[in-house]
Amino acid sequence: MSDIIQLLPDSVANQIAAGEVIQRPASVIKELVENAVDAGAKHIDIAVVDAGRTSIQVIDDGKGMSETDARLAFERHATSKIRKADDLFDLHTMGFRGEALPSIAAVAQVELKTRQRGEDIGTHLSIAGGKVMGQEPCACPEGSNFMVENLFFNVPARRKFLKSNNTELNNILTAFQRIVLVYPDIVFRLHSNDTELLNLRACGLRQRIVDVFGNRLNQDLLPVKVETSLCGIHGFVGKPESAKKKSAHQYFFVNGRYMRHPYFAKAVMSAFERLIPQGEQVPFFLYFDVSPKDIDVNIHPTKTEIKFENEQAVWQILNAAVKDAVGIFSNATTLDFDTEGKPDIPVFDPDNGASMPKVDFDPQYNPFTASVPSSGGSSALHLSRMGSANFHASRLGSEGLHASRMGSSASAFADLDALAGGASSSSFNSTPSSMPEDLFPQENSTTAGTKQVLEEKAPSHYQYKGKYIMTAVKSGLMIVDQHRAHIRILFEQYQKQLEAKKMRAQKVLFPESLELTAQQQVTLGQIMPELQAMGFELTSLGGNTWSVNAMPEGLDGINVMDLLHDMLDGVHVTGDEALQKVNEQLALTMSRAAAIPYGQVLQNEEMENIVNSLFLCGNVNYTPDGHRILCILKQQDIEQMLGE
Repeated sequence: MSDIIQLLPDSVANQIAAGEVIQRPASVIKELVENAVDAGAKHIDIAVVDAGRTSIQVIDDGKGMSETDARLAFERHATSKIRKADDLFDLHTMGFRGEALPSIAAVAQVELKTRQRGEDIGTHLSIAGGKVMGQEPCACPEGSNFMVENLFFNVPARRKFLKSNNTELNNILTAFQRIVLVYPDIVFRLHSNDTELLNLRACGLRQRIVDVFGNRLNQDLLPVKVETSLCGIHGFVGKPESAKKKSAHQYFFVNGRYMRHPYFAKAVMSAFERLIPQGEQVPFFLYFDVSPKDIDVNIHPTKTEIKFENEQAVWQILNAAVKDAVGIFSNATTLDFDTEGKPDIPVFDPDNGASMPKVDFDPQYNPFTASVPSSGGSSALHLSRMGSANFHASRLGSEGLHASRMGSSASAFADLDALAGGASSSSFNSTPSSMPEDLFPQENSTTAGTKQVLEEKAPSHYQYKGKYIMTAVKSGLMIVDQHRAHIRILFEQYQKQLEAKKMRAQKVLFPESLELTAQQQVTLGQIMPELQAMGFELTSLGGNTWSVNAMPEGLDGINVMDLLHDMLDGVHVTGDEALQKVNEQLALTMSRAAAIPYGQVLQNEEMENIVNSLFLCGNVNYTPDGHRILCILKQQDIEQMLGE
């Protein structure tokens, strides 16, 4: 039998490697920019056309390459960053495997212009599909200029399954942000279709975060810094009030390399336990300085998963550091006692001093000379009668006391009858024998009266703590979350209006400026037709600034800027299905913003309207994002708890 195993051609091997390393245009940018950082560049420019489908260009002012190095750089496993196997456990660079450039060249057409520092002439190299097309000297600036065109031109299946331009551009921005947040001392510029998306100057870390994600985040950042023998941690975490349900900016970096680590994310979130609502997230930007010997970065092709030697110890250090940051800046909440109806006692301040309280009194007042007015109303008459009755009781003994009591009772009931409009002079002459009939009516009349009072006075709904609506149902006691119920009601209303294109625009008297991040800018272009159909009218003011000239009716009292920011972030989360789910996301965002908040006191009619409207919805049990709206406490459970 003949041999059947054979070596694959280099072109096929490179294409197989490219399948792991180069997944989309964002992967190309990541590898090229990381190489530029390793080359010591201080200025890096990135330009993409058609979200990288047509071309990707990365220009840097690093140390450049010689003629030989430029050729060897496109050979598999050729690198200047490691020499032996032991170097894998002491990495100080981003790239190290020598697979990036040959993988890119295997699936694209690549041109490289590079010149070393101090050299007069550079070199120009052309490669297509892994084959060198030519190499010649050229005049070019110091550094390297990579032009990658027609990505996946020789792998049609991979090119066919690329997502929309907006989706791929969002992926490019994500990869770009993970790099620029690590190197604030490097100038980065990003252009898309000749439009500048980001222009980041050299600055400090906090300013870099603000430049990337907007000024809104600046006031919500708390610094974190701790140094131990095991690791050092620095960066920023968000305040509890900056928590979001989705799209919170959460970044971990280890020795300048971005990583995903759910275990460490739990350490951060556990520090905010009972400070933020369950299910919400806070932003964080945390940087770990660990000995390269204590981590392994070569466990995943994308190098975003890192193995720590002492994960539990690092977890404890991280958790303590975040708790300390939140506590130092007085963001830890105090015990929440129920103080409703209690007096507000101010806290003693020794610096302000205390003064002796003063007592006001009338020195001319004499209680023994004060007289009851002779001419008064029914109250004066009642007081005089009671006074005379008590006077006579003191002199007549028990019989006189009994008589005086009966007389005072008769007068008291007479006064109540008078207030009710049925008083008469004969009320004072009623005999004791008739009293039981008036005070204790027949059983049938009592039952009917009680039933009538309950029907008139007993509310059909009860609001508890300004949060829950409680109402009786056939099976027991139903408890409804008023905020979530209103979200469900508004969500279905907005959805119907969006589907029918019946949203009406309302002009804004004073237009407001909307400042967007680069990612929000891309998302805005993606959903602009849907926003216009809803009733929003936005006008570009240049750059990433827009003017809000109109908004849908029914949003009075809502912060439109926050609404649009949340909307754009939410649509970005949906990823590839953004266009299909945009109406749902817009309706959900608007519903959350317009729903009645917790703590708002509702009248019985308002609670009745919410309950009735809720049961007209398609789903009465859950909100659009999956939270429970109501629960029922069964009658038998109530009786069991009471021991009946």
